Amino acid sequence: MRLDSTDPGTATTSGIWADLGRIAADIGLRALGIAAIIVGALLLAWILRLVIRRVVKRIVAGAKSKANVDDTRAIEASPLAQVRLVQRTRTLGTILQNIVNVTLVIIALFLSVQVINENILGSFALLSAAIGAGLGFGAQNIVKDVLNGIFIVAEDQIGIGDVVDLGLATGIVEYVSVRITHVRDVNGTLWYVRNGEITRIGNMSQGWSRVIIDLAVPANAVIEDVEKAMLDSAKGLAKDPKWRTRVIEQPEVWGLESVSGDALVIRLVMKTRANAKDDVARELRMRLKRAMDDMGITLPQLNSITLSGLEGAQRVRGANPPKTKPTPVAAPDAKPVWRPKRKGTTDAVPQADETKDPSA
Repeated sequence: MRLDSTDPGTATTSGIWADLGRIAADIGLRALGIAAIIVGALLLAWILRLVIRRVVKRIVAGAKSKANVDDTRAIEASPLAQVRLVQRTRTLGTILQNIVNVTLVIIALFLSVQVINENILGSFALLSAAIGAGLGFGAQNIVKDVLNGIFIVAEDQIGIGDVVDLGLATGIVEYVSVRITHVRDVNGTLWYVRNGEITRIGNMSQGWSRVIIDLAVPANAVIEDVEKAMLDSAKGLAKDPKWRTRVIEQPEVWGLESVSGDALVIRLVMKTRANAKDDVARELRMRLKRAMDDMGITLPQLNSITLSGLEGAQRVRGANPPKTKPTPVAAPDAKPVWRPKRKGTTDAVPQADETKDPSA
């Protein structure tokens, strides 16, 4: 009788080790695939983030170069007013980076699950559909806020520092995101307004504004003389070096607005820059009051006014008179000295020699 040299115990042990080797190799390959997916997702996220940042920087640099400034805050003083483009571009760049990150995480997660088990995606898809349907009903307000916020930012409807009326709140915009807008009202209250609840936006800081002054004079006053005095005062304000940079067009007298038994109301309008309306209006009222005093006209008694809504929002900024340097005036007997023109000027201007004694 011939004995088999193969030991059953040895064969069983070798089979176990072979199975363990195959399992280890399979796990290693799957782990290597998951690692490759993660590395690829991180690399792609880095590339897309770099592209987004480069695009944002190019747009911001273009806005600064057009405005001929180096600081973003200095763009506000530029006639091109490119600061809104900078704010909108940076906000949209942040939104795109968040969208890229979330999308890549979801894709990497699905690919990793598929590497682990190809058949699990079927049941996982059903589970995710059920979860998505439940979240869709519960998070529909959030989705609405985000979508509306994206359109608000992309269309430049509002920006940081604008005086706006959102219906729910009125004041200065302090922060704008894709879901929440922060508005500070005239009393200092900070309102958190969901973008999905905004149905209308009134922006009082874009383009230009119009100062409307309704001046009430006694019923026996001569309308033509009053209108002429009002127009002269307004034109003097428009020509004043301290204020002319804030006035866009020449003032106009629209005439007699209303007639009552005690007073005549005459309307004067002036178009100004959006952020200078309140300051110009205050100065214009002072000049009109002085003009009426010079004419000997006593203004009728005015009713007390409580500011609210848009009127209150226009005064959130407070008084902000322009600061200008005094214009140098040469001495009467000073001799003009010809100096070469500076870079950027067209003509050389003779200036008084301030180093010499005028009496010499």
